[in-house]
Order: sequence, then C-alpha cells, then structure tokens
Amino acid sequence: MPDVGSGGPAGSDASTIHRVRRVLAIKPFRRLWGVTYLCSTADWMMLFGLAGLANSIASSYTAKNFAFSSVVLANLLPGLLFAPIGGLLADRFDRRKIMVVADVLRAALLFSVIVFDSPIWIYLSGFAVSSAAIMWIPAKDAAVPNLLRRPIQVETAGQLGLVMTYGISVVTGLGLFSIITGAKTTLHLPSTLFGDHGPLKIVLGVACVLYLTSALTILTRIPELSLRGVHDSPRAKEKSEKDDSPGIRAMFSDAVKFIKSTPLVRGLLIGMTGAFAAGGAVVGSGQTYANSLGAGQSAFGLLVGCVFLGLVVGMGSAPKLARRLPHDRLFGVAIVFAGIALLLVGLSPHLSVSLVAVSLVGACAGIAFLTGITIIGSQIEDSIRGRINAIYQSLLKVVLGGSLALVPLLVGLVAPTKVRGWGGEIIIDGTRPVMIGGALLASLFGIIAYRQMDSRRTEPILTDLRNALRRRPRRVNGLLIAVEGTTVINTANQASRLAEWLRAGTRPVVLAADPALDDQRLVSLVSGASLTGARAQALAAAAVRADIVERDVQPALDAGSVVVMERFVDSPLAHLSAVAGLDTDELEALADWATGRLRPDITVLLDADPGTVAQVKPSNLEDQWRVQHLLTEMAEADPDRYVVVDADGTEEEVGERVRTAVRAMLIGRLSGLAPAEAVLETK
Repeated sequence: MPDVGSGGPAGSDASTIHRVRRVLAIKPFRRLWGVTYLCSTADWMMLFGLAGLANSIASSYTAKNFAFSSVVLANLLPGLLFAPIGGLLADRFDRRKIMVVADVLRAALLFSVIVFDSPIWIYLSGFAVSSAAIMWIPAKDAAVPNLLRRPIQVETAGQLGLVMTYGISVVTGLGLFSIITGAKTTLHLPSTLFGDHGPLKIVLGVACVLYLTSALTILTRIPELSLRGVHDSPRAKEKSEKDDSPGIRAMFSDAVKFIKSTPLVRGLLIGMTGAFAAGGAVVGSGQTYANSLGAGQSAFGLLVGCVFLGLVVGMGSAPKLARRLPHDRLFGVAIVFAGIALLLVGLSPHLSVSLVAVSLVGACAGIAFLTGITIIGSQIEDSIRGRINAIYQSLLKVVLGGSLALVPLLVGLVAPTKVRGWGGEIIIDGTRPVMIGGALLASLFGIIAYRQMDSRRTEPILTDLRNALRRRPRRVNGLLIAVEGTTVINTANQASRLAEWLRAGTRPVVLAADPALDDQRLVSLVSGASLTGARAQALAAAAVRADIVERDVQPALDAGSVVVMERFVDSPLAHLSAVAGLDTDELEALADWATGRLRPDITVLLDADPGTVAQVKPSNLEDQWRVQHLLTEMAEADPDRYVVVDADGTEEEVGERVRTAVRAMLIGRLSGLAPAEAVLETK
C-alpha cells in the first residue's frame, strides 16, 4: 500500500466552506449565530429608527442637522463609560441570564419610545438600550468558545460573527428600514393611516419583536450558554473552583493584574490602541482628505468602500495566514503593515494610489481585528475572558472616539497649500501630517505589541513572513525538494541522483527516509493490525508519513539543510484517489495532518509513459494512466512549484534533465545552493 499524502494548492489550506460547515454543524453555536442575526438587525433598525424619529420631531433646522450624530453619540457613550462593567458581569454571573435580561430591557425601552413622543427620551432611551447591549455583547463573546468542540474553531466562529454583525444584518436592517419607511409613498397610502411618525415607530416595533424573539430563543433553546471553562486546562479549572465568588472590585483588580502580568494580553491591548488611533485618523480626516485629492465628493465614498472591501478580504485571509504564521506574530505584523499602508495614504499624490493604499489598510486592520478576537477566545481562560473582551471593546470605542474628536482640531492647524503635480493640482493640508503621524503611531505600537507577544524570539520573523507569503508552513532556512512519479523505482533512483549532485553545493543535503524500509514498516503495520479496508490502510500510511516528517524531514529543514524526498505527498495521493477510489478532499485533510501542512519548495514530476515502464504490469496499466493524469493536473494547478521532466530515456538522460530543471528553479532563490557549472560538467 503506498504512502498517503496531499499535494497541490487544494491541499495547502483547509477549505473555508468546510471549516464553516463544521462550526455551523454545532447546534448551540448555530442557534447563537441566528440570535446574533436577530439582535444585530434590531440594532441597526433601532439606530436608524431613533435617528429618523429625532429628525422628524426636531423643530429647528439646526436640531435636524444634529439629529443623526446626536443619536450615534448617545449610543456610543455607554461603550466609553460602562464596557468594563459588562465584562465583570459576564465573568461573575450566568451569561445566558444576562443576555435574556439585556434583550428584554432593550425591547421594553424601545417600546417606551413608541408610546412617548419626547425628544429627550429618544436620546435617553438610545443611551439605555446601548447600556443593555454592553451587558449582552461581552457575555455572548465570552460564551462562544464554550459552545465549540475545539479551540481552533474560535477563528472561524469569529469570522462568522463579524460577517453576521457587519454584513448580513446590516443589509437586512437597512432593507427593512427602507421598505417600512417607504411603503407609504410607494403604495400611496393615506398619511393618517399610521398616525404621526407611524412608519418610524413600526421600525422600532419590529426591533422590539426581534429582541424579544432573541430573549425567548436564548432562554429556551441555548442552555449551553451557561457553560464555563469547557476548554480550560485542568490547572485553570482547579484555580477557578477554588475562587470563592470574588466581588466586583476584586474581579476588576484581578483583570488589571492579569493584563500587567500577561505579555500576550498586554501586547494585544497596546497593538489595538495604535491600530484604533490610526483608524480614527483615517475616519476623522477622510472627508477633507478626499477633497484634497481634487476628485470631488464621490472620492470619499470610494475610499470608504475600499476600506470596507479591504476589511472583508483581511478577515477572510486571516485564518489562512494564521496557519503559516502564529497568531502572536501575525497580530503585531498586521498592525505594522497597516501603519506602512497608511503612510502611503498620507503621501499619495493621486486618488488611484490612495484607493489601493486604503484597501491595504483595511485588509491589515481586518487581519489584526480577527486575530485579536481569536487570541482572546482561544488563549484566555474562561474565568477572565469576559473582562478582557469588554476591555478590548471598550478600548476600541475610547481610542476611536478620542481620535475622532482630536483629529479635526489637528487638521485645522495646517493651512491648505496647493501644489501642482501628477498632471493636476494637489491640495496639501492638515490631513497629510495627521495620517503620517497615525501611520508612525500604528507602526510603533505594532512593533511594541510584537515584542510583547512573540513566543518564538529566536526564529527570524523575516523567514516566517517569507514562508507565509509563499504559502508554506513554518520553516527556518531549509529547502524541500520532492520527486514524484507513477513508479517507485524511477522516483527512488532520481531522488538519490539529485541528492548526490546537490551535495556538491554549499548546503548540507539529506535524502529523507529509505523507501524500502518505509514500505516494510507500512506492510508490518497493516498486516499486524489486520487492516483490509482502503480507508484504514490510508490512515496507517498517514501515520508512517507523519513519523518520517517528524523524525527526518522537519529537523533537517529547521537546521537549514536541503531535503530531497521521493513520493512525498502527490504520488501517494494520486494513487489512493485513482486506484483505491478514496475521496480526494478527505485524503488532503489527512495529508495536512500527517505532514503538518508541510509542502515542498520544488516538486519534480517525472512524466513517463506508463506503457513504456518495464515494471508496470499490463493489468495495472489503466490505473497508472489515471495516476499520471492526476499528477499532471496537480502540476498544472501550481506551476510555480512544479517542474515537469520528461522521464522517457535512460536513467542518466533523465537525471541530466532533472538537474537542469532544478538548477533553473533555484536561480534567484538561494544562490550557491546548486553546484557550479564546472561541478555539473564533471558529473
């Protein structure tokens, strides 16, 4: 039975759809995700409903102009003032009961707005509703990891939560608001049908129903929200059991001590402070900056759209990057790159450059934000997670709000100056130094956060970044070359020849594993366990492959050696898929586990006609053709990593072609690794 492996890009990262399905298959989380949809939709409807009602009731033109911003401020203030209290409650009391009480309070407060037409009460109720949300959000965020089967699923759960809160529910909420408020005009209904401000009150009434539906669902269908410490270590659980329900003041003091004594959390909060300050610089100066580009008011809309597009891309790519770069490194690096991109925004002379740069800012911000949420959900103990979540959210609002208030003042300190360049006129005003200052601040805080959080100080970050960008797993300086093909004899012979030739270069070379010995180990394992099914044998083959990678391949790569290995992943995968008929996706996931997501830097595919190979029996010829076809498809899907070599001819002729192909692939990568021409000729 051949080894099991995986190759090609399809096997390099777990399918996003597969990860999402695995998380949504967990019934309690799926129900909580639905509850998040109800409450987030209600939140958006509440915001626009209260703003519209305030605008309608206002008597003066000035009051109407300030209606929306005043409602937004009233909804923002609780986060600035009370967010830590929400975290304390989430860690102290039953999170399910907290969420139910918060939803009922929100529904009751909105209903009171429908009954009373007081302008002051609109703002006060908005403040009170947001105060209830401050209880709900930390309790929900802290409870999510306890609903999942494994801590590794926290990242996917965070993605789903952000997509629901800032994507699906926004569209639904604004859609319902537009339909309800526009029904009177569209359907030509009598103005007296719903009374004064009727459509806006209907909007608030729908939001009330959504909050009550959420409360009922949480109370009756998600009892798991009361669980605590599901994924905590035994030591953490023992410590939690010994704690005798400390008071609110003691819990707050414990949270402060935890932050001071934990570099991971300290770096997380420092990094997000810089990121939020830079975000405030962008938002606060965005309108004026757009005008300075001379592209009209539409430029601001384009810039905002690019930021949100970048956020979506960043949050979507964060899990893939996290498989190649640890979260504690990825977080700080993302903030530093966000600062660099913001610096480009501040120096940009043209709208087209600015659009690209702000997209990069958004992408880096999305990566950092999701990574921060993942770190809190997967690496912070459940007993204190609610408080850290609340402080994280509070910090966002405090820093962002402060930046929004300060930035306009700083922009006004610099008088606009017109400069000609890039075929037009550019306005240099206070937005440029503000953005450049925000960029430097974000980069500085990102570096500090990286130094606080980095758990692998001895390994160069540039090497990790290089491997992450190349879609490779963690590696120091080694190079992995795989030789793949349809027959064991061809691949073993050419792998040995290639390793011998490479030893004339400047790096140590390791020919990984003995194929004959590994085949014996697999046969012994399969026969000893009486494994007859193809799936069982594939699992045994994966175990042998995992041992080879852990014992021989990874240590050699970490030491900086060149590793040559035959039939690393692609050939076994193609054989099991084509001959044994096993599902390719399942084999790829199994190979990811066996190899630790390790992928070759260069894959040499020996392209031989199975009909001309002596050791291939006529009865197996059709199977070999299917294997060869699958290998060719893998090579076509990833041409940057594969080199296809004609394997028809003598061993010496094929070996010469392999050396020439490998030399061409190594040019510009690692100088001096391949032997010099003089050495090549002597071979």
